[in-house]
Amino acid sequence: MALEIKVPAPGESVSEVTIANWLKKEGEWVEMDQPIAEFESDKATFEVNAEKAGVIEKLIGNVGDTIPVGSVIAVINTEAARPAEAKAAAPKAAPEQPKAPAAVEKPKTEAKPAPAAAPVASNVLISPVAAQLLAEYGIAPESVSGTGSNGKITKLDALEAIVKLGVNKAGTTKATGRNARREKMSNLRKTLSKRLVAAKNETAMLTTFNEVNMKPIMDLRAKYKKNFEEKFGIGLGFMSFFTRAVCIALQDWPAVNASIDGEEIVYHDYCDISIAVSAPKGLVVPVIRSAQNLRLAEIETEVKRLATKARDNKLSIEEMTGGTFTITNGGVFGSMMSTPIINPPQSGILGMHNIVERPVVENGQIVIRPMMYLALSYDHRIIDGRESVSFLVRVKTLLENPEMLLDGKRPEENVLGL
Repeated sequence: MALEIKVPAPGESVSEVTIANWLKKEGEWVEMDQPIAEFESDKATFEVNAEKAGVIEKLIGNVGDTIPVGSVIAVINTEAARPAEAKAAAPKAAPEQPKAPAAVEKPKTEAKPAPAAAPVASNVLISPVAAQLLAEYGIAPESVSGTGSNGKITKLDALEAIVKLGVNKAGTTKATGRNARREKMSNLRKTLSKRLVAAKNETAMLTTFNEVNMKPIMDLRAKYKKNFEEKFGIGLGFMSFFTRAVCIALQDWPAVNASIDGEEIVYHDYCDISIAVSAPKGLVVPVIRSAQNLRLAEIETEVKRLATKARDNKLSIEEMTGGTFTITNGGVFGSMMSTPIINPPQSGILGMHNIVERPVVENGQIVIRPMMYLALSYDHRIIDGRESVSFLVRVKTLLENPEMLLDGKRPEENVLGL
C-alpha cells in the first residue's frame, strides 16, 4: 500500500513552506513517527514525520524549493518488507530507542563549537567568555595583553585581538579575491525584512535613553550565584533581573504593555515578554508567558529552554507569537548603544547593551562603576513621552535597587527561590 505524506499547516496564516533538509533517502526504511524532512516556514522550522513504517518510494522536491501547504512530499510503501538491518535497529520493546543518542548528540556538537580545543596556560588569567572567543578564532591567549585586574584578559581584549589580527574562525580561510556570491533569502529572513520595514513605516517610533549602574545587581549575583546554581542547575544571569524589572514597570505604566488594534487600544493585564534570540537562520523572538508571576530561577530556566530550542531551530509557532513587550540584548555582541525596532503589534522594546566601567559622580565624588546604556523604542501613537521616560526611569530604579524587585522578610531568598 502506498501512503502519501503531505505537508501539514504549521500555522493558520502559513500557506507555503520551503524544503530545508531531507532527513531520509529514497529506498530507505523509515519507522512510524520518524522524521522524513525538515521544512521552514516564514515563522519557524519544523519536521514532517512518517505516519506509518515502510520503505520510502519517492521524495518530491529539492532542498530550497518552496511548495504549498498540503502538498505531497513523500510516498511510503507500507507493505514492503523490513530490511534485516532495520529489524536489528528497532527492537519490539522500544522501537524509538536507537534514535535517542543521535537526537541528543547532534545539537550538542553544534551548540559548542570548540572553546575547549585551545588549552589556556595555567599562568594566563582570562575570563571564560574571552577564552571561548580566542579558541573560536584560533588565537593563543599568551599573545593577548590583558587589561583587566592583574592583567586578566577580558572579552573586550579578545574582541580587539580578533579585529587587530583580522582572523576568521578556526578552520576557515579569508577570501583573497574579488568573488561575490548570491544566496536565496530564507522565508524567515524575508518575513523579518518585511516586518522591520513595516514597523518603521506604520508606527510613530521614537527612542529614549538612560543608563543604569549594574554594581548592585552584580554584587547580588556574586553573593548568591553559587547557591543558585547548586539548587537549580542553572546560572543566575542578568536577563531574569531585567525581565522582572520590566514586568513591574509595565504594570505601573500599562500603555507600554498595550497594542493598537484598528481604532482600539488593547491593554494586557499580563506580561508575555518576548526575548530576542540570534538563531542560525536569523533573529527570533520566543515568548516567556506570564513572566510577572515567575521567580528569577523560573525565568532563567525558561530563557535557557527557549534559547536552546532557537539554536536548534525547534521553536514552534506558538512559542514565538503573542508577546506584549520585547527585551533585546545587543550587549552580548559588544553593542554600546542602539535604537531597537519595535516588534509589531507590540508598542515597546527595551534594548540592553554592554557593561562598561565608566567614571560617574556619586555624592559629589567621581567613582568607577559598571554602567549600561538602556534604550526604549516605543510607538508614540499610544505611548506619550511622560509614560516612556517614566517607564525607563522605573526600570533603572529597580535595577539599581534590586531589593525593590524582592519581597518578604528575607526577600532575596524568596525571589531567588533559595
